[in-house]
Amino acid sequence: MLLDFFEALMNLHFPFLRNALLAGILSAVLFGILGSIVTVRRIASLAGAVSHAVLGGIGMALYLAATIIPGFPPILGALIFAVLSAVIIGLVSLKAKQREDTVISAIWVIGMSLGLLFMAKTPGYADPSTWLFGNILLISNMNLILLAALDVIVLLLAWRFYAQIEASSFDAEFARTRGVKVDAIFLLLLGITAVAIVLLQTFVGIVMVIAMLTLPSGCAGVFSRSLGGMMISSCLFSALFSVSGLVSGWFFDLPVGAMTVIIAGVVFLGFSVFKAIRR
Repeated sequence: MLLDFFEALMNLHFPFLRNALLAGILSAVLFGILGSIVTVRRIASLAGAVSHAVLGGIGMALYLAATIIPGFPPILGALIFAVLSAVIIGLVSLKAKQREDTVISAIWVIGMSLGLLFMAKTPGYADPSTWLFGNILLISNMNLILLAALDVIVLLLAWRFYAQIEASSFDAEFARTRGVKVDAIFLLLLGITAVAIVLLQTFVGIVMVIAMLTLPSGCAGVFSRSLGGMMISSCLFSALFSVSGLVSGWFFDLPVGAMTVIIAGVVFLGFSVFKAIRR
């Protein structure tokens, strides 16, 4: 069976399969690096709110494309809503910590509700399932280029500002006394995460992208003793889960995104049980 998959992978008539494999590997870099920071800083709920608010931008783009601005790309609408949501949540988190949970919940439900309202008013049929659950087999060459470009940006930023990111992630107050611009790093992190979420939703969809931002890094946290080690291990776990999900989805004719998250979840739960028993 595995041989059949590799034969299909090398077949010139199945370019979508090679694109899916490349997308999984490229996505692993973003999931690994950003997911490690999200996990260490314990801001998974913020990333979850942004990922769900993206549906509002997608619905807006579909409505505009069908009525006022023909050809308006859904990815642009998603980017607008994602960055706007990240900025609002980031500023509230910095200025009014006690209201953070309420604002996160509001952004979460308002974004999704706006998306559904826009789709309801869009002439014709606007099916949100592709954006909600994703389909890596439909990824385009342009998506691969954008993923690769974002990988390079994230890698360069992580390398250049690693010390500041590590200090602000583990002890923000101490980092602030040492002159680290903790607030700026936090807002920049949310902004990059928002852009990554928009691109990665093509892989697993906006409902499940939050799982891949946390599960691989959660697995890596069992073995890692530093943020850098956690990033590297998380990238490897993400790549392993992505390839395993693609292969299993191909074999069993099931959604690749869902298979990827299920495999990641099972492995994470296995590591959690192992860790509990060892303690």
